Amino acid sequence: MIRIENLTLGYGERILLENVSATIEGGQIVALLGRNGAGKSTLLRTLSGMSRPLSGRVFLDGNDVSAMKPVTLARTVSLVNTERVRIPNLYCKDVVALGRAPYTNWVGRMSDHDYDIVQHSMELVGMNDYAYKTMDCMSDGECQRIMIARALAQDTNIILLDEPTSFLDLPNRYELVSLLRDMAHRENKCILFSTHELDIALSLCDSIMLIDNPFMYFDTAEGMKKSGLIGKAFRTPGFDFDSFVRIL
Repeated sequence: MIRIENLTLGYGERILLENVSATIEGGQIVALLGRNGAGKSTLLRTLSGMSRPLSGRVFLDGNDVSAMKPVTLARTVSLVNTERVRIPNLYCKDVVALGRAPYTNWVGRMSDHDYDIVQHSMELVGMNDYAYKTMDCMSDGECQRIMIARALAQDTNIILLDEPTSFLDLPNRYELVSLLRDMAHRENKCILFSTHELDIALSLCDSIMLIDNPFMYFDTAEGMKKSGLIGKAFRTPGFDFDSFVRIL
């Protein structure tokens, strides 16, 4: 579960979010929407404990992020960001195995159970045949799947992803989000991902978190469809976003 209490985010004089609150329960997948520069990545980094808010608090599974020890945080939340990772001379299976670091001893020795989780995580994202390939010889979409597999191998209750479908073609976008949705429902995980793809967000996600600076709105996908808030946030002269949202 993610609980946000009176959170304010910003840089210098610019306030991205001001005094916002929301609770995301486990067992659901949530799409984070907002215009470019709205603060989606900043919010995800703050929820993961990588960045500090100007004010307010974030709780993960009931624990205040600011007070969590690194190993506890790493066993609670995993984050996949938008950076293009190109790691030469390191097999994909070894990249995914990095997700097991919070559970291994100080020399990083993995058990048979750890190896099984790594293999299963690669299978889930359809990358099992890439175990002995290196990421410097792969496409952006393939690399993105490996980084998602690493997050799955981390085996956390909370998974945060920053535009995980950005390098994938349309069928693979739907396949990936469907996989994440099924995992959230089946394993009671809390999965939050940022996206610009309204069709995927509104058709496959349980709820929508929408940033319209400095406000943040949170509702079910169906409730957000009917609210008119998406059209307001993405208001563009000459384009009727409300009508577009209603037909999705």
